Amino acid sequence: MQWMRRRDRVARELRVAAYAVCIQEEKILLARFVGRSGKVWTLPGGGIDHGEDPYFAAIREVEEETGYHVVIESLLGVDSILRRYPRGRGVEADHHAVRVFYTARVVNGALRHEIGGSTDQAAWIDLNRVDALDRGDLVDVALKLERTRPPAGRVDREHS
Repeated sequence: MQWMRRRDRVARELRVAAYAVCIQEEKILLARFVGRSGKVWTLPGGGIDHGEDPYFAAIREVEEETGYHVVIESLLGVDSILRRYPRGRGVEADHHAVRVFYTARVVNGALRHEIGGSTDQAAWIDLNRVDALDRGDLVDVALKLERTRPPAGRVDREHS
C-alpha cells in the first residue's frame, strides 16, 4: 500500500437501510434530507442499527422523521446501488447501498418535523407534483416499485 498515492485509496462502504412508502389520497409522505450538497426530498427511513430488523427500522425511522406511527402492509422490494464519490483527503468511497422498501399506512400520530436529525421537514406531497421536486433517487425507485409491483421485488435499472 505504500506504493499507492494517497488519492488512489478507496474506502469500501456498505449501508443497509429501510424505507416506508406511505401513499394516501394521491399524496406521498416525504421527508427533506439535509446533506452536504443541499436539501433533497426523500422517503422517511434510514440506516438499520446493528441487530435491528429492517421491518422495525422502517417503523422507527418514520416516527423519528415525521411524527407518525405506521403499520407495515407489505414488503415492496429491495434495491442495490453502487456509487463512488470523494471521501475526504485523497480517499474515494466505493459505497454500496442496500435499500429495503415497505408499503406502510399511518395509524396515528401527528405530522411534525424531525429535530436534530438528518431531515428538517416532513410533508404530504401530491403525487402529480413529485417530478418537480428536488429529490433523491429513492423516491423514484419507490414509486416505480409501487406502480409495477415486480414479482422479484426489484427495479431493473438496465431496462428502465
